[in-house]
Amino acid sequence: MLETALASQLKTLLEKLTQPIELVSTLDDRPKSTELAELLDEIAGLSDLVTHARTGADPRRPSFVIRRTGTDIEVRFAGIPLGHEFSSLVLALLQVGGHPSKEAAELLAQVRDLEGRYSFETYFSLSCQNCPDVVQALNLMCVLNPNIEHIAIDGALFPDEVESRQVMAVPTVFLNGEPFDSGRMSLEQIVGRLDTGAAERTAATISQKDPFDVLVVGGGPAGATAAIYAARKGIRTGVVSERFGGQTLDTMGIENFASVPYTEGPKFAAELENHVRQYDVDIMNTQNATTLTPAATEQGLVEVELASGARLLSRSVIVSTGARWRSMNVPGETEYRNKGVTYCPHCDGPLFKGKRVAVVGGGNSGVEAAIDLAGIVSHVTLIEFDAELRADEVLQRKLRSLPNVEILLNAQTTEVVGDGAKVTGLTYAERTTETWHSVAVDGVFVQIGLLPNTEWLSGTVDLTPRGEIVIDDHGRTSAPGVFAAGDCTTAPFKQIIVAAGAGATAALGAFDHLIRTSTPDEIEHPAGSGVAVLP
Repeated sequence: MLETALASQLKTLLEKLTQPIELVSTLDDRPKSTELAELLDEIAGLSDLVTHARTGADPRRPSFVIRRTGTDIEVRFAGIPLGHEFSSLVLALLQVGGHPSKEAAELLAQVRDLEGRYSFETYFSLSCQNCPDVVQALNLMCVLNPNIEHIAIDGALFPDEVESRQVMAVPTVFLNGEPFDSGRMSLEQIVGRLDTGAAERTAATISQKDPFDVLVVGGGPAGATAAIYAARKGIRTGVVSERFGGQTLDTMGIENFASVPYTEGPKFAAELENHVRQYDVDIMNTQNATTLTPAATEQGLVEVELASGARLLSRSVIVSTGARWRSMNVPGETEYRNKGVTYCPHCDGPLFKGKRVAVVGGGNSGVEAAIDLAGIVSHVTLIEFDAELRADEVLQRKLRSLPNVEILLNAQTTEVVGDGAKVTGLTYAERTTETWHSVAVDGVFVQIGLLPNTEWLSGTVDLTPRGEIVIDDHGRTSAPGVFAAGDCTTAPFKQIIVAAGAGATAALGAFDHLIRTSTPDEIEHPAGSGVAVLP
């Protein structure tokens, strides 16, 4: 079932097992069960420490357990974890088989110390690039703590269950039978939800840190590159990030980053973080900045306050907070988010198989979403505000060739309609005739562009009417010692490679600022900041 090269790679990885494991499957007579049995037989044939038995009794079929032989350490899957979830399968095999995790020792200890019983269920789709982070985090927690159990469920194989539990976005996590959360979550974020004192302890630790020379706010391509360039100058560098990788975590495929013919967003984000960690950079993940105060101290240090209450000081700050999906801001959108309103067609599209959906937005993102969804759902209605689509012509031709797509131009979405539990339709105004219409749909995919994450900087640095940070060719903002880079700025092109270059520019600009503002005493008698190495 596995391609030869992939099977060979897996065989090599399974050599890392230190404990025997057993794969116990629960099957029926459907084709998917046959596929799963073939996959598990093949895996068992790659290592003497792996066996496969078809003796399971799970009510979900097909499903299987990965169990450390003779123990209660196990990880469970309902479905066939290929696609994006193949990495989750491989990690589960290795970790149940005794191979240690690379997560920070403090975080692993925090998981082991969790008290109480936790039974998690995660619904995923094989096309979702956000799901593996959640599945892998919860699987690892199972391996570390016997009071935690988890089953990862392919929603496409269990549509009745998805329907009854009203799962309309992935990943969706239930804890002890009740909704826990949906969307991408890191191990740190999940543990923080369960360990109620963790946020306060982390905030106290962060507030005690010495001032930085360069503090980067944001961990996307711009922020990561800025941190690398700053750290290579030998100066004290920190990164505050809500989620390292930024928008790349939500990117399906990357084909235009020079020297990398093809990669996927989550993999690219992981490599960004790994590269930064090769240097002496203090990374503070799952932290949101809420306030920036230039020249906050007599020493001219910039202060950044975090949502946790922690405060950080730095001689310079580089803001690289990126952007987020733009909302329609119409009635019903917020109420039905993850109940039919979604922003990721790749992740959530499989949940709407055979249903009617709408895509709002006629740019490249919207048209690409409509094309992809047309191969899954029964009908797609694309709604565009302007008189013509704005997508590339090649995409428009493909869209118009599809028999189950309707295109509505000069249409302004005015409301998302639902029954209280899920989306049932939307209304729009036909702008040329000023008439109102309704469309019956089960899902609304919003693809209308991005907004910069800069609200927290209002009144601190100059912003454009769109909220972009105004910068010069050195990345300088209107506030002394504050620089910016990436999609949150006035840079005209929002591309990964452009953001990375802007991050390098901002770091070099900040370094130049430090040189010009350092006093002779600071250079000759450093106070542990690292500025002494400035040439």
